[in-house]
This record gives sequence, C-alpha cells and structure tokens, in this order.
Amino acid sequence: MANPTGQQFEITRGNARAVVTEVGAGLRAFEFSGVPYLETFAEDARPPKGAGQILLPWPNRTKAAQWTYRGETQHLEVTEEARGNAIHGLTRHREWTLVEHAESSITFEIEVPEQPGWPVPLLARTTYDLAPRELTVTHEIRNEGESAIGVGVGAHPYFRIGDVPTDELTLTLPATRVRPYAGDRQLPYADEQDTAGSGYDFRAGRVLAEVDLDTAFGGLVPGDDGRFHHVLSAGERSVDVWAGPDFKWVQVFTPADLVGRGRAVAIEPMTCPADALNSGTDLIDLDPGASWTGSWGIRVNA
Repeated sequence: MANPTGQQFEITRGNARAVVTEVGAGLRAFEFSGVPYLETFAEDARPPKGAGQILLPWPNRTKAAQWTYRGETQHLEVTEEARGNAIHGLTRHREWTLVEHAESSITFEIEVPEQPGWPVPLLARTTYDLAPRELTVTHEIRNEGESAIGVGVGAHPYFRIGDVPTDELTLTLPATRVRPYAGDRQLPYADEQDTAGSGYDFRAGRVLAEVDLDTAFGGLVPGDDGRFHHVLSAGERSVDVWAGPDFKWVQVFTPADLVGRGRAVAIEPMTCPADALNSGTDLIDLDPGASWTGSWGIRVNA
C-alpha cells in the first residue's frame, strides 16, 4: 500500500469538504469555505496521536490488555507498550471496505472477527454525511456471533478554527462529572468526581491557555434537542461537536506536540469511558444478531 492510510476519499457539499481514509475509515480533513476546522496530516503519514481515527469495539484503554468474558480471561494485544494496555480498539489500522461513495456521503464497513482477546465477531459500518455547514458521522455495530457482548465506540478528532492558536480558543462542555488524568498510574485516571468547584468545570466555557487535559468527562447534560454539545469557539466563530444520547462521555486531550500544529485539542465523543470492558460502565449490550446505531457530528457556526 502506497500510503499508511490507504486511498483517500473526498466528499463535498456546498462550501463544505471532508476527506476520509481507507485505513481506519478515519477523518483526515474537514473544512468550510476553505477554512480548516479539523487538524489534518499528510496523505503519506500515519495519523499523529490517533488523529481522526474511529475507535471500536472500545475507545481509550483496556487495563493490562485483558478483561473477562463469561468467566474467561481475554488477552488483547498490548498496543500501549509504555503502560502495558490495549488502546483504542481493533480497527483503526485496518483497511475498511468501501460500501458507497456519493458526492456528499461515504460509507465503509469492516468485519471484526473472533480473535485473541475478542471472542464474538462483529460487523461495523461508519457513514460520513455532509450538510452545508455540518458533518454527521453515523456508526452501526452488529453482533455476528452466537452470544451477547458489550461494545463501545469513540472517535479521535482534533479541532481548530482556522489559524486561531489553540490557547486562544474557548472550550465549553456540558459535563458534571470528571475522571481526571493521573499520569503515574498504569491506567492513568483518578476516581470520578463532580466538576463543580473544580478546575474541570467547563460548563461556562474556559480559554484553553494553561489548560492541560487528557481527561474523561461524564454526567453530560443534553441540550433541548437531546444531544450533547461540546463547543470550541473564537469570538463569533465556533465548532459544535455534538453527540447523540448514547455518547455519554467525552475525552478531551490537549497535547503540546501534535505534528503540524504543536499545541492542539482533541474532543473525542465516546459511548463509554476507559476500561469499560472491565468495569462494564455504559457498554452497549448486543444480543446475537442485534445492531446498534449512533451518531455524532461537527457543525460550523461562522
């Protein structure tokens, strides 16, 4: 394969444009009227720090790369070697199969076979659909096996508003609970706590200067439309990272060294938090033959 992310697929509608990759079915670019609202990377490069990747059948980390299914310990491949964890699922470095490619939408699917550490086969689809100012991402997961299993899904996009420095952006989250980062632990998250009265309360919006996060937020309060809205803004311009009701968690990550950007911010909609295969927290339970569908999206207000 010529490129680490495989073939590149463009979709457009009006002034909106997005690029999706064959490997991982990841989102490599999203822009409106020529202004980038997503951190991108070179076509011949691997996605830096998971940029734009789809995370399934679990997001974030599984502690010690093992979990228990029906009384049997499952041993996943260690993919976060520094801590010995399995991170971000099983599909982000695999080729997905193109199902349909129209001018403003594209659908990929992938089989997740029974394998070491994952005992039940799945079929997953991801669809990207552009509206004039909005990109909707819809995930479908179907249990292809003969026994029930719990699954999760997430995404790992990094956002920007044109050339505005990350430290000048304001982040607003509807989160009442938080699991702070604790970097000296194997699974580096502290116990869950209220955001009220803490440095993790973003409900009224906070400028990102001097904010350092690799943090899971929960207790999300939906808007009047039943969706959760995570908003990045600069003056009158904003990016609304909305998520459907099953995306009960959002991870926010502010690395200082994203390739091509430096200081950056990832806003990651997730259906469950880290280590959900062990805790069971907010896993989506799928009976044999059953399917789940959920959506999140990006809306530009400019």
